[in-house]
Amino acid sequence: MKLGRLGVWYSPDKTPGPEPIGAFVKTVERLGFDTLWYPESRGYESFTLAGYMLSQTSTLKIGSSIASIYARDAFTARRGMISLNDLYGGRFILGLGVSHVPMVEGLRGHVYEKPVPAMRAYLNGIAKGEAGAADFPICIAALGPLMLKLAGQMTRGAVPYNTIPKHTAEAARILGPDKWLAVEQKVTIETDPARARALGREELSRYMVLDNYRNAWLGMGFAEADLANGGSDRFIDQIVLWGTADQVKTGLRAHFDAGATHVAIQPVHAAGDTAARDAILTALADT
Repeated sequence: MKLGRLGVWYSPDKTPGPEPIGAFVKTVERLGFDTLWYPESRGYESFTLAGYMLSQTSTLKIGSSIASIYARDAFTARRGMISLNDLYGGRFILGLGVSHVPMVEGLRGHVYEKPVPAMRAYLNGIAKGEAGAADFPICIAALGPLMLKLAGQMTRGAVPYNTIPKHTAEAARILGPDKWLAVEQKVTIETDPARARALGREELSRYMVLDNYRNAWLGMGFAEADLANGGSDRFIDQIVLWGTADQVKTGLRAHFDAGATHVAIQPVHAAGDTAARDAILTALADT
């Protein structure tokens, strides 16, 4: 499977129901994006949702970003990935992640294990006894150097989330050549600084309390003060790109210049404002 240049990252949980989800994936496909990435948290089950979105499209790739390794055993993940690709023309990418302690222990009732060993064991389980496992369209959520190294060793690449071009450059170095580096980037087409940053802080609020992200941001050069009180302007401006379409495109290109092979645009907008969501994607489809 070849991964194209530009994708979209979006949670269908924001607009639940078959009609709005079907209309959205058709819009993403019509605009010419290569891949639609989607999360798994408290809403739709990952593989069920992937099957529906694949059924509504004909060329668009669908990638989980991510399916939690605590949600299903490795054998089930392997068979689900193979089944979706057999049934829908080889258009499904299995993005895996270790999730976060509140989701794993608080919501699912599992024990959160050390991330890198847990992911390595899971990937070994997927590949066990399967000819051609090296070619499976699998990538993993990776922020730190050890998980990025594992991504380069055992999968097609990495799907970093909530990062900046500085991280992209380091990730490209660790992954090595011929690997996918599919970077998510939040964006909004808004030229008023106060409104743009308010949208950014609202979108990021759920992540600001998660240790995995906070530690990663500190590693990217942000300080604790940048992560306090909803995030400093400096922090928000880098994690959520805003401005005119041309200004946002410049920020997206910085990831490509740093070594990204694919950038997934996540439109940031007021709750329920699907018109703004689609307008953002339309404005950036030719990045």
